[in-house]
Amino acid sequence: MKILVVGSGGREHALAWKIAQSPLVTSVVCAPGNPGMAALGDVADVAAVDVAGQVALAKAMGADLVVVGPDAAIAAGLSDAMDRAGIACFAPSAAAGRIESSKAFMKAFASRHGIPTAAFETFDDAASAKAGLGRFAPPYVIKADGLAAGKGVIISPTLEEGRTAVDAILGGQFGAAGARVVIEEFMAGEEVSLFALCDGAHAIAFGSAQDHKRAFDGDQGPNTGGMGAYAPAPAFSAVLEEAAMEQIVEPAMRGLAAEGAPYRGVVFAGLMLTDAGPRLVEFNARFGDPETQVLMMRLQSDIVPYLLACARGGLGALAPPLWRDEAVICVVLAARGYPGAPVVGSAITLPASGFGEGVEVFHAGTAIVGGQLTAAGGRVLNVCARAPSLADARARAYEAINQIVWPEGFHRRDIGWRALESGPARE
Repeated sequence: MKILVVGSGGREHALAWKIAQSPLVTSVVCAPGNPGMAALGDVADVAAVDVAGQVALAKAMGADLVVVGPDAAIAAGLSDAMDRAGIACFAPSAAAGRIESSKAFMKAFASRHGIPTAAFETFDDAASAKAGLGRFAPPYVIKADGLAAGKGVIISPTLEEGRTAVDAILGGQFGAAGARVVIEEFMAGEEVSLFALCDGAHAIAFGSAQDHKRAFDGDQGPNTGGMGAYAPAPAFSAVLEEAAMEQIVEPAMRGLAAEGAPYRGVVFAGLMLTDAGPRLVEFNARFGDPETQVLMMRLQSDIVPYLLACARGGLGALAPPLWRDEAVICVVLAARGYPGAPVVGSAITLPASGFGEGVEVFHAGTAIVGGQLTAAGGRVLNVCARAPSLADARARAYEAINQIVWPEGFHRRDIGWRALESGPARE
């Protein structure tokens, strides 16, 4: 089989890494790819949101399956275009993908289908949004309606900060994504990420993880696309997973089919584990980042049959996936300035001898300039380690980070702290 992986980040590198291990696969092409993905197969300089270009590439290479990583490509209708071209595609349609591309749509959809989530209101102008804040209790959860690379959420502890956040979002802080704002009830508890695969008719659980959204140790600083993740998450039991599938994922899949947009691909349910049980924080219409990195390192089964079944149907005939009885942790190395304007172009040196068994480094925002690996984005490298325990996995990940020479980068030193109940790792 020939498989095209669309995207250029750490999520796509991890997917391509796992896909390339399948005995069913003869070649992997990544577009636009990155220097890490280039070691797995060919890369093609076609932007993820260049729908016509991606379809032309898939035809030219004779792709048997296209695996779409980024949310922007889904919102642009890449899956719809592949479907029209007769090419199997692992990704939902743009219509089904509205559960991520519009938070206002997602919240109203959840309300229609009885999916437990936070109370909310949607606003198009600052005056009404600021007035609406008075109907909520602090802290205030204020979200940009559209896609904002995982950074479009501001949690404001005071009313004045809430008003400032409204002005920032509607004033263009997140571009077109902030044309509307959604204000939500704050939910207390631990947040986990649940993944499920869907073929339009069936849904099966496909792993879970916990990530770290804030930029700095102790869950301080601004929200980011994710500074690290780990799995398994001790807080998320098999009983809670079953409840989340029955009360959140399966009703959502039935609801989308009933509304004429059957869902094919992976759905990522961000959940808050409250005293009343799991409640939906948000849906994402693709694999999470950096959760995918830990999932791919824990997954023992060949991923390709599951991807194909989502695209073509028949997911219900497959056995549940097998997972390694090990823990995996991912630490994100980011460029200084992230999640604001990151400093790009700085040199990175990785150890020539590699990192040893059980450690993988996935590229998220890198480039080769004059033969030198350089930072080319906000989140730049994902250092992942697998071990019998989470504590051992964390120790291995930070040992690997110590071998990377990149003075202009930064990372959190407390990834996994909720599960380990400890402070920053020693480096």
